[in-house]
Order: sequence, then C-alpha cells, then structure tokens
Amino acid sequence: MTDETKNNGFVIDGIWHLTPRECYEECKKAAVIIDVREEYMNRFKQFGVDNLIFCPFSLLVRSFEKLPEGELLIFADATGLKSRESVILAQKIGLKNVANMAGGMVEWERDALPLIIDKSNRLSGSCMCQLKFRDKK
Repeated sequence: MTDETKNNGFVIDGIWHLTPRECYEECKKAAVIIDVREEYMNRFKQFGVDNLIFCPFSLLVRSFEKLPEGELLIFADATGLKSRESVILAQKIGLKNVANMAGGMVEWERDALPLIIDKSNRLSGSCMCQLKFRDKK
C-alpha cells in the first residue's frame, strides 16, 4: 500500500479490500487486476482494464513468481471470496502490495465499470452441474 492509496478501501483481518471503483482508479495508475476465476467463468465477462492477468485460483500457487513486481496486485473473482483467499496466499509467500476486490465481478458490473463481453461464451443452466453454452447447439 502506497501513501497515495492508503486512504482507499478498508482492512479486515489484515486483508486490504478495495471497492471495484477504487480498483478501477488504481488500474489507471498501473495497478494490475489478477482475475482468479477459472477459465469457464471468465470467458463471457472480463474486467475492462488494460492491466489484467488471468490466473485461475487452481493454478495460483504455481504462478506467483510470474506476477509483476512493484505494482499493486488486486486479486478479483466473481464475488470476492476466492480473491480473498488469493490475497491470504500471496501474503503467506511475502507479497506486500496486494489487495482484494470486494464484491468482485458482481459489484464491478453493478457499478457500471468497463466490461469486455463475449456473448458467444454466455452460459445458462439452473445449477453449476447443468451449465452449458446458451446459444450453441
């Protein structure tokens, strides 16, 4: 956390949480969003920022050394739960300049922040076990 950003967000149990709007503003200053959603979850809607890295939670532990150094790393997912776990893992290996996007993609979209949408990857189904591509036969 830099002097400029230390007044943003809130800290709970040692984890720095930023609202999606604060995350968007930080990305304008070179922060990087690390999207930890699994691939099938991020194909339809993506965070509309230039500094975005896809790193599924299932591969995160093996990928920490590939993440950029010196920039604020904001971990994000659909709702802020797996991204919170990602911040905990990052802190355990010694990363300091990390934050969680509170509310994830749900709140990002609710705040009308930029999205990249690929309608060909839209899913439908009443539960996770029934998800399938909506417009494909």
